[in-house]
Amino acid sequence: MVVEIASELRPEGSLQHRWQERLQDGGGLRLVAAGTPGSGKTSVLMHAVKDLIRAGHHPALVKIDCMWTEDDARFKRLDVPVAVGLSRDMCPDHYAIYNFQEMMDWAAAQKADILLNETAGLCLRCAPYPDKALAICVIDVTTGPNSPLKVGPLLTTADAAVMTKGDLVSQAEREVFRERIIEANPGCRIIEANGLTGKGSAELAELIRSWPDVEGEMVLRHNPPLAICTLCTGELRVSKEHHRGVLRHLDGFMEYVGE
Repeated sequence: MVVEIASELRPEGSLQHRWQERLQDGGGLRLVAAGTPGSGKTSVLMHAVKDLIRAGHHPALVKIDCMWTEDDARFKRLDVPVAVGLSRDMCPDHYAIYNFQEMMDWAAAQKADILLNETAGLCLRCAPYPDKALAICVIDVTTGPNSPLKVGPLLTTADAAVMTKGDLVSQAEREVFRERIIEANPGCRIIEANGLTGKGSAELAELIRSWPDVEGEMVLRHNPPLAICTLCTGELRVSKEHHRGVLRHLDGFMEYVGE
């Protein structure tokens, strides 16, 4: 399984050969768990990790966030290897994608057979899912019935959608939300989970265990945003004349400004 990693993580030397050996031994499942802020990704994963441990697996987890997190302390209570990656000035999805190999090397060094990667969603334009990894989108039912239509490729390219906080809304609202998910991603599996009680975690853990091993080169499931603009490189001035790159106007017109 694959989980997101922090920027401070810097394994020494490549351990890819060890990871490949682990793949050949039948381990090396990978999971990327993403979702909207506050949707309960960490709580859902914690219950799934408990189920994986009870099933005899040795998971390791990488938590990626933007500026600060204490979720690693929560995972450490489960006695599993945990690494934290802070993207800081970099988009957390881009950060996770860029450090994917380092996460796998680190998990191999921990002798883990499953790598879980929890990443922080930001602009909802990216989807940090490699094509061969299990892609899980955790989404909060209380955000409203139209939320699944706004999440974008984070949901539309996922293999499974985990609905959380369903106990806070009516059955009718849950059904409407479920239909919205199906409308956005007709082929995804839907799991109703509760981060407090652990409901749905066994189903998620079984899905993780049954996912085939990742082998060979991986590519993203969805294209990243257009290009780097001057704002991405640190430009603070607001006026239009100071900006270069691929830019989009309010009327939808898109142009490239630069050399």
